[in-house]
Amino acid sequence: MDAGSDEKIIFSETVRPPLWLLAFIFFLLGSVALSMWAALDNPAGLITLILSLIALPVINNAMLLRIEITQKDLRVGRAHIQRAYLGQATALDVERMRLTRGRDADPAAYLALRFWQPRGVKIEVTDDRDPTPYWLVSSKKAKGLVEALTPRS
Repeated sequence: MDAGSDEKIIFSETVRPPLWLLAFIFFLLGSVALSMWAALDNPAGLITLILSLIALPVINNAMLLRIEITQKDLRVGRAHIQRAYLGQATALDVERMRLTRGRDADPAAYLALRFWQPRGVKIEVTDDRDPTPYWLVSSKKAKGLVEALTPRS
């Protein structure tokens, strides 16, 4: 649950970066450490390697996308909106997601995308005061997210 909130979480998902991406980032950081060692000597290389090891979890945490739905709100990363202002939610397969975030994208839309996740959800915003037409959110559990956003009658 969110700090300061007594609301029950209906749906929760964390979109994490894949292992191959973290390995690639570590390879790049290791290359920098190797370059520092070659150019400046052992202490500089060791310090750079230690800083790289510290930076990797920080980078991993920065790349996470947290999605939470409560009775009242939808939270995606740092953004949140009351569910009363949400319209239809649609799960997008790989091809529809590619088109929606590319050729068919609206520049005013809120995008919470992760390039390694090819599927997602398009959530319409019905608030007349909000210039954002929809939220486009990367999700591994797109159908579950849509179900959680669909009002029960």
